[in-house]
Amino acid sequence: MRAAAYSGAGIGEAAAAARDPARWDRVGVVCIVLGLALLYVPTYWDFLFGFWAAESQGHEMLVVAVSAWLLYRRRNEMRDIRSPGRPWTASVMLACGLLAYVVGRHLSQLHINSRIELSSQFLVLLALPLAYRGWRGVRIVWFPLAFLLFAMPLPGELVSSITMPLKQAVSASAVALLGLIGYPVGRTGVIITIGQYQLLVAEACAGLQTMFTLEAVGLLYVNLMNYKSAWRATLMATLAVPTAFMANVVRVVILILVTYHFGDAAGQGFVHGFAGIVLFVVALALLVALNQLVGRVWGNPR
Repeated sequence: MRAAAYSGAGIGEAAAAARDPARWDRVGVVCIVLGLALLYVPTYWDFLFGFWAAESQGHEMLVVAVSAWLLYRRRNEMRDIRSPGRPWTASVMLACGLLAYVVGRHLSQLHINSRIELSSQFLVLLALPLAYRGWRGVRIVWFPLAFLLFAMPLPGELVSSITMPLKQAVSASAVALLGLIGYPVGRTGVIITIGQYQLLVAEACAGLQTMFTLEAVGLLYVNLMNYKSAWRATLMATLAVPTAFMANVVRVVILILVTYHFGDAAGQGFVHGFAGIVLFVVALALLVALNQLVGRVWGNPR
């Protein structure tokens, strides 16, 4: 009789574990992650090696990784809220996202430059929190999903129309700064002359894509600071734009000085790639400094 009682208790515990909603949530999350991987790994493979490789700036997969990390940080908030899901609305959104994926994938296979495939991920990913936690769930994860926008290449026409004025402004600022401290520097358009050297300010040094990436860094910083004050968050997000511009100027100044003092080979070699790293470090440092300045001038409400 005692053995039968233990056996019955074991069966009851197993049945309770099978009904455990937390367990089924974990199983559901694993299934969702696997499904998304099967759907979008080919898309991002094309970023690295396929159709989109020519337009890739190299940071797209890093943006995806950061978005995934931001979503992971919000897991407890999503788990703790008690809000009914919107399955019907989510189903319509998911159907639209999957349709967009199929159409966009077909166009990509035909080598038609379409961003429909990439855009579909926003509808697909938004449908998931909407189905489980409703609009409150969407409000919790909106920033990680919006951050994925920075993984999309900008349209070539937009880049071409904005990049040249941007490069000229960065070049003019760098030349003016070096002229103030006595360097023999001059400029014709985006060609900078210093001593016996001439440097062409390329799109990678001061283009719209670089500014776009730096703006992503700025917005990520603002989000991680977790400001409760809306005006503070808006101000810092706005300041990320001139911060990105100044970081570009610093990068160009570094390349000019390295070329002038150590020769053209140094300016185009390892130092050129290292200046790209410096670019992001400078942008983040400037943003932190501006944040401290704002806190001292207007107080430090968060």
